[in-house]
Amino acid sequence: MTGARPCSTRPPRRSLPCGSTWSASGGIFDLPGRRERLEDLGRLAEDPDLWKDPAKAQKVLKERTAVERSIQRYEQLATEIEEADLLLQMAAEEEDEDTAAEVHTQLGPLRDRIREVDVERLLGREGDNAAAIVEIHPGAGGLDAQDWAEKLLRMVTMFGEKNGFKVRTMDLLPADEGGIKSATVSVDGPYAYGQLKCEAGVHRLVRISPFDASARRHTAFAAIDVYPDLDDDIEIEVNENDLRIDTYRASGAGGQHVNVTDSAVRITHAPTGIVVQCQNERSQHKNKSQAMKVLRARLYEREIREREEKFAAQQAQKKKVEWGSQIRSYVLHPYRLVKDHRTGVNEGNVDRVLDGDLTPFIEAYLSVLAGEAEAAADEELD
Repeated sequence: MTGARPCSTRPPRRSLPCGSTWSASGGIFDLPGRRERLEDLGRLAEDPDLWKDPAKAQKVLKERTAVERSIQRYEQLATEIEEADLLLQMAAEEEDEDTAAEVHTQLGPLRDRIREVDVERLLGREGDNAAAIVEIHPGAGGLDAQDWAEKLLRMVTMFGEKNGFKVRTMDLLPADEGGIKSATVSVDGPYAYGQLKCEAGVHRLVRISPFDASARRHTAFAAIDVYPDLDDDIEIEVNENDLRIDTYRASGAGGQHVNVTDSAVRITHAPTGIVVQCQNERSQHKNKSQAMKVLRARLYEREIREREEKFAAQQAQKKKVEWGSQIRSYVLHPYRLVKDHRTGVNEGNVDRVLDGDLTPFIEAYLSVLAGEAEAAADEELD
Protein backbone atom coordinates (compact mmCIF):
# COMPACT_ATOMS: atom_id res chain seq x y z
CA MET A 1 0.00 0.00 0.00
CA THR A 2 1.32 3.43 -0.81
CA GLY A 3 1.76 6.15 1.74
CA ALA A 4 -1.18 8.43 2.48
CA ARG A 5 -1.45 11.60 0.43
CA PRO A 6 -3.94 14.46 0.47
CA CYS A 7 -6.79 14.54 -2.01
CA SER A 8 -6.03 18.13 -2.99
CA THR A 9 -3.49 20.91 -2.50
CA ARG A 10 -5.95 23.22 -0.73
CA PRO A 11 -5.43 24.23 2.89
CA PRO A 12 -6.03 21.42 5.38
CA ARG A 13 -9.63 20.61 6.23
CA ARG A 14 -11.64 17.54 7.09
CA SER A 15 -10.50 15.00 4.53
CA LEU A 16 -12.48 13.09 1.96
CA PRO A 17 -12.36 9.29 2.07
CA CYS A 18 -9.79 9.02 -0.70
CA GLY A 19 -7.53 6.76 1.36
CA SER A 20 -4.02 5.88 0.31
CA THR A 21 -4.87 4.33 -3.04
CA TRP A 22 -7.44 6.59 -4.64
CA SER A 23 -6.85 9.27 -7.26
CA ALA A 24 -8.86 10.95 -9.97
CA SER A 25 -6.84 9.23 -12.70
CA GLY A 26 -7.50 5.76 -11.34
CA GLY A 27 -4.29 5.34 -9.37
CA ILE A 28 -3.34 1.72 -8.76
CA PHE A 29 -6.88 0.77 -9.73
CA ASP A 30 -5.40 0.88 -13.27
CA LEU A 31 -8.48 2.31 -14.98
CA PRO A 32 -6.73 2.58 -18.40
CA GLY A 33 -5.69 -1.07 -18.14
CA ARG A 34 -9.21 -2.20 -17.36
CA ARG A 35 -10.66 -0.17 -20.22
CA GLU A 36 -8.13 -1.74 -22.57
CA ARG A 37 -9.07 -5.19 -21.28
CA LEU A 38 -12.76 -4.39 -21.82
CA GLU A 39 -12.02 -3.48 -25.45
CA ASP A 40 -10.14 -6.77 -25.90
CA LEU A 41 -13.03 -8.74 -24.45
CA GLY A 42 -15.48 -6.85 -26.67
CA ARG A 43 -13.51 -7.85 -29.77
CA LEU A 44 -13.44 -11.46 -28.58
CA ALA A 45 -17.21 -11.46 -27.99
CA GLU A 46 -17.82 -10.17 -31.53
CA ASP A 47 -15.76 -12.96 -33.10
CA PRO A 48 -18.22 -15.48 -34.64
CA ASP A 49 -15.74 -18.31 -34.09
CA LEU A 50 -15.92 -17.76 -30.32
CA TRP A 51 -19.40 -19.26 -30.19
CA LYS A 52 -18.15 -22.54 -31.58
CA ASP A 53 -16.94 -23.11 -28.02
CA PRO A 54 -19.92 -22.19 -25.77
CA ALA A 55 -17.94 -22.70 -22.54
CA LYS A 56 -15.22 -20.30 -23.64
CA ALA A 57 -17.83 -17.81 -24.84
CA GLN A 58 -19.55 -17.85 -21.45
CA LYS A 59 -16.22 -17.29 -19.73
CA VAL A 60 -15.48 -14.26 -21.94
CA LEU A 61 -18.93 -12.79 -21.31
CA LYS A 62 -18.60 -13.35 -17.58
CA GLU A 63 -15.24 -11.57 -17.45
CA ARG A 64 -16.54 -8.72 -19.60
CA THR A 65 -19.47 -8.21 -17.22
CA ALA A 66 -17.10 -8.18 -14.24
CA VAL A 67 -14.74 -5.64 -15.87
CA GLU A 68 -17.66 -3.43 -16.92
CA ARG A 69 -19.00 -3.55 -13.37
CA SER A 70 -15.65 -2.57 -11.86
CA ILE A 71 -15.23 0.39 -14.25
CA GLN A 72 -18.77 1.62 -13.60
CA ARG A 73 -18.26 1.38 -9.84
CA TYR A 74 -15.02 3.35 -10.04
CA GLU A 75 -16.51 6.08 -12.26
CA GLN A 76 -19.54 6.41 -9.98
CA LEU A 77 -17.35 6.73 -6.90
CA ALA A 78 -15.07 9.25 -8.64
CA THR A 79 -18.13 11.38 -9.44
CA GLU A 80 -19.40 11.21 -5.85
CA ILE A 81 -15.98 12.15 -4.47
CA GLU A 82 -15.73 15.11 -6.84
CA GLU A 83 -19.21 16.32 -5.86
CA ALA A 84 -18.48 15.97 -2.15
CA ASP A 85 -15.16 17.76 -2.59
CA LEU A 86 -16.90 20.65 -4.36
CA LEU A 87 -19.62 20.91 -1.69
CA LEU A 88 -17.04 20.98 1.10
CA GLN A 89 -15.13 23.70 -0.75
CA MET A 90 -18.24 25.83 -1.02
CA ALA A 91 -19.18 25.17 2.61
CA ALA A 92 -15.69 26.18 3.78
CA GLU A 93 -15.72 29.37 1.70
CA GLU A 94 -19.21 30.33 2.92
CA GLU A 95 -18.62 29.01 6.46
CA ASP A 96 -21.75 26.91 6.06
CA GLU A 97 -21.43 24.40 8.91
CA ASP A 98 -24.79 22.74 8.19
CA THR A 99 -23.82 21.81 4.63
CA ALA A 100 -20.41 20.58 5.78
CA ALA A 101 -22.03 18.41 8.46
CA GLU A 102 -24.50 16.98 5.92
CA VAL A 103 -21.70 16.08 3.49
CA HIS A 104 -19.67 14.36 6.19
CA THR A 105 -22.73 12.34 7.19
CA GLN A 106 -22.76 10.93 3.66
CA LEU A 107 -19.06 10.07 3.71
CA GLY A 108 -19.47 6.90 5.82
CA PRO A 109 -21.23 4.85 3.10
CA LEU A 110 -18.90 6.36 0.50
CA ARG A 111 -15.86 5.16 2.46
CA ASP A 112 -17.35 1.66 2.60
CA ARG A 113 -17.82 1.53 -1.19
CA ILE A 114 -14.31 2.85 -1.80
CA ARG A 115 -13.00 0.14 0.49
CA GLU A 116 -14.83 -2.51 -1.53
CA VAL A 117 -13.15 -1.27 -4.73
CA ASP A 118 -9.80 -1.26 -2.94
CA VAL A 119 -10.37 -4.89 -1.96
CA GLU A 120 -10.97 -5.86 -5.58
CA ARG A 121 -7.69 -4.35 -6.72
CA LEU A 122 -5.92 -6.72 -4.29
CA LEU A 123 -7.55 -9.72 -5.93
CA GLY A 124 -5.34 -10.98 -8.71
CA ARG A 125 -4.30 -14.49 -7.75
CA GLU A 126 -5.27 -17.60 -9.62
CA GLY A 127 -8.94 -18.40 -9.15
CA ASP A 128 -9.78 -15.19 -7.24
CA ASN A 129 -12.60 -14.30 -9.63
CA ALA A 130 -14.21 -17.73 -9.32
CA ALA A 131 -17.32 -18.54 -7.35
CA ALA A 132 -16.64 -20.10 -3.95
CA ILE A 133 -17.54 -23.39 -2.31
CA VAL A 134 -17.65 -22.93 1.46
CA GLU A 135 -17.67 -25.78 3.98
CA ILE A 136 -18.38 -25.24 7.69
CA HIS A 137 -17.78 -27.78 10.47
CA PRO A 138 -18.11 -27.51 14.27
CA GLY A 139 -15.02 -28.29 16.36
CA ALA A 140 -14.38 -28.44 20.10
CA GLY A 141 -17.25 -27.19 22.23
CA GLY A 142 -20.10 -29.68 21.92
CA LEU A 143 -23.54 -28.12 21.47
CA ASP A 144 -22.06 -24.63 21.53
CA ALA A 145 -19.76 -25.54 18.63
CA GLN A 146 -22.68 -26.86 16.57
CA ASP A 147 -24.66 -23.71 17.28
CA TRP A 148 -21.60 -21.59 16.46
CA ALA A 149 -21.17 -23.39 13.12
CA GLU A 150 -24.75 -22.48 12.24
CA LYS A 151 -24.08 -18.82 13.10
CA LEU A 152 -21.01 -18.84 10.85
CA LEU A 153 -23.15 -20.30 8.06
CA ARG A 154 -25.55 -17.38 8.52
CA MET A 155 -22.62 -14.91 8.54
CA VAL A 156 -21.24 -16.23 5.24
CA THR A 157 -24.73 -16.30 3.71
CA MET A 158 -25.43 -12.70 4.71
CA PHE A 159 -22.02 -11.59 3.41
CA GLY A 160 -22.95 -13.07 0.04
CA GLU A 161 -26.40 -11.50 0.01
CA LYS A 162 -25.06 -8.06 1.01
CA ASN A 163 -22.70 -8.22 -1.97
CA GLY A 164 -25.39 -9.31 -4.40
CA PHE A 165 -23.97 -12.83 -4.70
CA LYS A 166 -26.06 -15.93 -5.33
CA VAL A 167 -25.85 -18.24 -2.30
CA ARG A 168 -27.06 -21.83 -2.65
CA THR A 169 -27.02 -24.66 -0.12
CA MET A 170 -25.33 -27.77 -1.51
CA ASP A 171 -25.37 -29.89 1.65
CA LEU A 172 -26.69 -29.30 5.16
CA LEU A 173 -26.62 -31.76 8.05
CA PRO A 174 -28.55 -30.45 11.07
CA ALA A 175 -27.48 -31.51 14.56
CA ASP A 176 -30.01 -33.40 16.66
CA GLU A 177 -30.09 -30.90 19.54
CA GLY A 178 -29.53 -27.68 17.60
CA GLY A 179 -27.03 -26.12 15.26
CA ILE A 180 -25.40 -28.06 12.44
CA LYS A 181 -22.94 -30.92 12.04
CA SER A 182 -21.78 -29.65 8.64
CA ALA A 183 -22.78 -27.39 5.77
CA THR A 184 -21.61 -26.76 2.22
CA VAL A 185 -22.77 -23.72 0.25
CA SER A 186 -21.82 -22.22 -3.09
CA VAL A 187 -21.39 -18.45 -3.32
CA ASP A 188 -21.45 -17.13 -6.88
CA GLY A 189 -20.44 -13.56 -7.68
CA PRO A 190 -17.50 -11.40 -8.77
CA TYR A 191 -14.38 -12.32 -6.76
CA ALA A 192 -16.41 -14.49 -4.38
CA TYR A 193 -13.56 -16.96 -3.87
CA GLY A 194 -10.92 -14.25 -3.67
CA GLN A 195 -12.76 -12.64 -0.79
CA LEU A 196 -14.08 -15.66 1.07
CA LYS A 197 -10.73 -17.47 1.03
CA CYS A 198 -9.78 -14.93 3.70
CA GLU A 199 -12.34 -16.60 6.00
CA ALA A 200 -10.72 -20.04 5.77
CA GLY A 201 -9.55 -21.24 9.17
CA VAL A 202 -10.73 -21.77 12.74
CA HIS A 203 -13.17 -19.28 14.29
CA ARG A 204 -13.47 -19.06 18.10
CA LEU A 205 -16.55 -17.94 20.06
CA VAL A 206 -16.60 -16.88 23.73
CA ARG A 207 -20.02 -16.29 25.33
CA ILE A 208 -22.44 -17.25 28.09
CA SER A 209 -23.71 -20.57 26.81
CA PRO A 210 -27.49 -20.79 26.20
CA PHE A 211 -27.10 -24.54 26.76
CA ASP A 212 -25.65 -24.18 30.29
CA ALA A 213 -28.28 -24.07 33.04
CA SER A 214 -25.74 -22.35 35.31
CA ALA A 215 -25.19 -19.58 32.72
CA ARG A 216 -21.42 -20.10 32.64
CA ARG A 217 -19.06 -18.77 30.00
CA HIS A 218 -18.08 -21.29 27.30
CA THR A 219 -15.64 -21.31 24.40
CA ALA A 220 -16.55 -22.99 21.12
CA PHE A 221 -14.76 -23.51 17.81
CA ALA A 222 -15.81 -24.06 14.21
CA ALA A 223 -13.85 -24.27 10.96
CA ILE A 224 -14.49 -22.69 7.58
CA ASP A 225 -12.89 -24.18 4.46
CA VAL A 226 -13.12 -22.38 1.11
CA TYR A 227 -12.46 -23.71 -2.41
CA PRO A 228 -12.81 -22.18 -5.89
CA ASP A 229 -15.87 -23.33 -7.85
CA LEU A 230 -14.26 -24.41 -11.11
CA ASP A 231 -15.28 -23.37 -14.59
CA ASP A 232 -16.29 -26.30 -16.76
CA ASP A 233 -13.32 -25.70 -19.06
CA ILE A 234 -10.81 -26.42 -16.28
CA GLU A 235 -9.97 -30.10 -16.50
CA ILE A 236 -9.32 -32.03 -13.30
CA GLU A 237 -8.76 -35.70 -13.99
CA VAL A 238 -10.52 -38.01 -11.56
CA ASN A 239 -9.98 -41.76 -11.95
CA GLU A 240 -13.27 -43.55 -11.31
CA ASN A 241 -11.31 -46.45 -9.81
CA ASP A 242 -10.06 -44.09 -7.08
CA LEU A 243 -13.59 -43.33 -5.91
CA ARG A 244 -15.79 -45.04 -3.37
CA ILE A 245 -19.38 -43.90 -3.82
CA ASP A 246 -21.88 -44.59 -1.04
CA THR A 247 -25.57 -43.79 -1.09
CA TYR A 248 -27.76 -43.33 1.96
CA ARG A 249 -31.07 -41.88 3.05
CA ALA A 250 -30.92 -38.12 3.53
CA SER A 251 -31.63 -36.72 6.98
CA GLY A 252 -33.83 -33.70 7.58
CA ALA A 253 -36.20 -31.93 9.89
CA GLY A 254 -38.97 -34.44 9.23
CA GLY A 255 -42.30 -34.37 7.45
CA GLN A 256 -42.77 -34.62 3.71
CA HIS A 257 -39.28 -33.34 2.93
CA VAL A 258 -37.46 -36.39 4.30
CA ASN A 259 -36.35 -38.67 1.50
CA VAL A 260 -37.72 -42.21 1.47
CA THR A 261 -35.04 -43.42 -0.98
CA ASP A 262 -31.24 -43.57 -0.78
CA SER A 263 -30.75 -40.32 -2.71
CA ALA A 264 -27.89 -38.84 -0.63
CA VAL A 265 -24.38 -39.44 -1.98
CA ARG A 266 -20.99 -39.62 -0.26
CA ILE A 267 -17.81 -39.83 -2.37
CA THR A 268 -14.40 -40.80 -0.95
CA HIS A 269 -11.29 -40.12 -3.03
CA ALA A 270 -8.88 -42.87 -1.97
CA PRO A 271 -5.51 -41.32 -2.98
CA THR A 272 -6.09 -38.12 -0.99
CA GLY A 273 -8.63 -39.24 1.63
CA ILE A 274 -10.95 -36.37 0.63
CA VAL A 275 -14.59 -37.07 1.50
CA VAL A 276 -17.49 -35.04 0.08
CA GLN A 277 -21.20 -35.51 0.33
CA CYS A 278 -24.46 -34.00 -0.92
CA GLN A 279 -28.02 -34.69 0.16
CA ASN A 280 -30.01 -31.54 -0.58
CA GLU A 281 -31.29 -32.60 -4.00
CA ARG A 282 -34.09 -35.17 -4.27
CA SER A 283 -32.39 -36.96 -7.13
CA GLN A 284 -29.44 -39.27 -6.46
CA HIS A 285 -28.03 -38.28 -9.86
CA LYS A 286 -28.11 -34.57 -8.98
CA ASN A 287 -26.55 -35.21 -5.59
CA LYS A 288 -23.74 -37.19 -7.20
CA SER A 289 -23.16 -34.40 -9.71
CA GLN A 290 -22.95 -31.78 -6.94
CA ALA A 291 -20.65 -33.97 -4.85
CA MET A 292 -18.33 -34.46 -7.83
CA LYS A 293 -18.28 -30.69 -8.32
CA VAL A 294 -17.09 -30.22 -4.73
CA LEU A 295 -14.51 -33.02 -5.12
CA ARG A 296 -13.09 -31.44 -8.28
CA ALA A 297 -12.87 -28.07 -6.53
CA ARG A 298 -11.03 -29.58 -3.59
CA LEU A 299 -8.62 -31.50 -5.83
CA TYR A 300 -7.95 -28.33 -7.83
CA GLU A 301 -7.27 -26.35 -4.68
CA ARG A 302 -4.95 -29.11 -3.48
CA GLU A 303 -3.04 -29.07 -6.77
CA ILE A 304 -2.63 -25.28 -6.65
CA ARG A 305 -1.50 -25.45 -3.02
CA GLU A 306 1.20 -27.96 -3.82
CA ARG A 307 2.41 -25.93 -6.80
CA GLU A 308 2.31 -22.54 -5.08
CA GLU A 309 2.47 -22.73 -1.30
CA LYS A 310 2.02 -19.01 -0.90
CA PHE A 311 -1.16 -19.07 -2.97
CA ALA A 312 -2.85 -21.16 -0.28
CA ALA A 313 -1.66 -19.24 2.78
CA GLN A 314 -5.17 -19.54 4.21
CA GLN A 315 -4.82 -23.32 4.24
CA ALA A 316 -1.84 -23.05 6.58
CA GLN A 317 -4.34 -22.07 9.28
CA LYS A 318 -5.86 -25.56 9.23
CA LYS A 319 -5.01 -27.08 12.57
CA LYS A 320 -7.16 -28.81 15.14
CA VAL A 321 -10.41 -26.91 15.55
CA GLU A 322 -9.67 -25.96 19.14
CA TRP A 323 -7.74 -23.55 21.39
CA GLY A 324 -4.62 -21.96 19.92
CA SER A 325 -5.47 -22.57 16.26
CA GLN A 326 -8.04 -19.82 15.64
CA ILE A 327 -7.65 -17.09 13.02
CA ARG A 328 -10.33 -14.93 14.64
CA SER A 329 -12.04 -14.65 18.02
CA TYR A 330 -15.59 -13.42 18.64
CA VAL A 331 -16.02 -12.43 22.29
CA LEU A 332 -19.57 -11.76 23.54
CA HIS A 333 -18.77 -11.89 27.28
CA PRO A 334 -17.44 -10.26 29.47
CA TYR A 335 -16.93 -7.64 26.72
CA ARG A 336 -17.86 -7.54 23.04
CA LEU A 337 -15.09 -7.65 20.45
CA VAL A 338 -14.08 -9.43 17.24
CA LYS A 339 -10.31 -9.76 16.83
CA ASP A 340 -8.48 -11.14 13.79
CA HIS A 341 -5.27 -12.74 15.03
CA ARG A 342 -3.57 -12.66 11.61
CA THR A 343 -3.90 -8.93 11.03
CA GLY A 344 -4.68 -7.42 14.44
CA VAL A 345 -7.92 -5.86 13.14
CA ASN A 346 -10.49 -5.34 15.92
CA GLU A 347 -14.21 -4.61 15.60
CA GLY A 348 -16.37 -3.71 18.59
CA ASN A 349 -19.69 -4.06 16.76
CA VAL A 350 -19.94 -7.86 16.93
CA ASP A 351 -23.50 -7.94 15.60
CA ARG A 352 -22.45 -6.12 12.42
CA VAL A 353 -19.75 -8.73 11.78
CA LEU A 354 -22.10 -11.65 12.44
CA ASP A 355 -24.55 -9.99 10.03
CA GLY A 356 -21.98 -10.39 7.25
CA ASP A 357 -19.87 -7.21 7.35
CA LEU A 358 -16.52 -8.91 6.71
CA THR A 359 -14.91 -6.30 4.44
CA PRO A 360 -12.49 -4.82 7.04
CA PHE A 361 -11.09 -8.28 7.83
CA ILE A 362 -10.91 -9.31 4.18
CA GLU A 363 -9.20 -6.08 3.14
CA ALA A 364 -6.59 -6.38 5.90
CA TYR A 365 -5.79 -10.01 5.15
CA LEU A 366 -5.53 -9.42 1.41
CA SER A 367 -3.08 -6.62 2.18
CA VAL A 368 -1.03 -9.08 4.25
CA LEU A 369 -1.02 -11.58 1.36
CA ALA A 370 -0.01 -8.83 -1.07
CA GLY A 371 2.83 -7.82 1.25
CA GLU A 372 4.04 -11.42 1.51
CA ALA A 373 4.00 -11.75 -2.29
CA GLU A 374 6.00 -8.53 -2.69
CA ALA A 375 8.51 -9.69 -0.08
CA ALA A 376 8.91 -13.06 -1.82
CA ALA A 377 9.46 -11.30 -5.16
CA ASP A 378 12.11 -9.06 -3.59
CA GLU A 379 13.90 -12.12 -2.18
CA GLU A 380 14.00 -13.73 -5.62
CA LEU A 381 15.52 -10.57 -7.09
CA ASP A 382 18.16 -10.52 -4.35
